[in-house]
Amino acid sequence: MIFVIHKHKATHLHWDLRLEMDGVLKSWAVPKEPPLKPKIKRLCIQVEDHELSYADFEGEIPEGQYGAGKVEIWDKGDYEILEINDSAIKFNAKGKRFKGVYVLYRFPKAGKNSWLLFKSGR
Repeated sequence: MIFVIHKHKATHLHWDLRLEMDGVLKSWAVPKEPPLKPKIKRLCIQVEDHELSYADFEGEIPEGQYGAGKVEIWDKGDYEILEINDSAIKFNAKGKRFKGVYVLYRFPKAGKNSWLLFKSGR
């Protein structure tokens, strides 16, 4: 399966983590650069799914459209799910920058679509 992280210069600079699942790209907006080292946690918000073809998108989303701004691929690669349940997704990412075992952990205290993203120390 593939993953892509888009660097998105919209109203606010953020990164969009997208994981191929169930024929779509499940997506999370990450307000700060994704963690590359263990012990760094990033709050992220699950957003709408995207079509798989969006994994290759780079360019400008025009003013007046949702997400208007510059989108570039920050990293892309394959990944495998190691564990998945209602509260967490543990996966091994194989990108150039974003590589290793990561966890997306549901964090409902911060809102119903809130998750924590961190690199596992194991």
